[in-house]
Amino acid sequence: MGVRQMLEDERGELVELLRSLTDAEWETQSLCAGWRVRDVIGHLQTDTVSLPSYVMLGLRAGPSVDRVNEALVRQFRTLPTGELVDRLAESNGWFSRFLPAVALSDLFVHQQDIRRPLGYERKVPAERMIQVLGSPDPFAFPRRYLKGLRWEASDVEWAKGSGPLVRGPGEALALAMVGRPVALADLEGDGVPELRRRIEA
Repeated sequence: MGVRQMLEDERGELVELLRSLTDAEWETQSLCAGWRVRDVIGHLQTDTVSLPSYVMLGLRAGPSVDRVNEALVRQFRTLPTGELVDRLAESNGWFSRFLPAVALSDLFVHQQDIRRPLGYERKVPAERMIQVLGSPDPFAFPRRYLKGLRWEASDVEWAKGSGPLVRGPGEALALAMVGRPVALADLEGDGVPELRRRIEA
């Protein structure tokens, strides 16, 4: 299966989840600091705006990925949740077309940012999980967490790097690679203390 199909499937699963959420769940704090579930979905509207509009947003916000993300969240903060979901369901813009692997990893992590606090577990197909592990979102600067460590998934056939071991479920590894501290409890190995230090720094 190609990356674009994996991205489409990942988006479809998120849309299905979002359509089932209560108003209270939409207001739940996600794993992203300061962002509710609806704010995460506001951020994921990246693919629903044109590339020129996104560039202009970046120019106004300043040369910072975090600032651009916050500006995007503010732009969509007042939209009804149903409209946010409809827009996401129909999105297939410049981000997905030009950077499908990055878009998949970003969407995967943000789906887990929503699912974990709400307690909605899922089984991710092995092929998709391996793709995400092999191509973490570069905008989250994963190298600062990955370097000098041996990463091994316990539930799919995937490993990378050399050094002290970090081992656990692929989902937890994918979250740890982009600095989510909640994933540390699911990991084991002599590399976990160093990974914890990096994430908490």
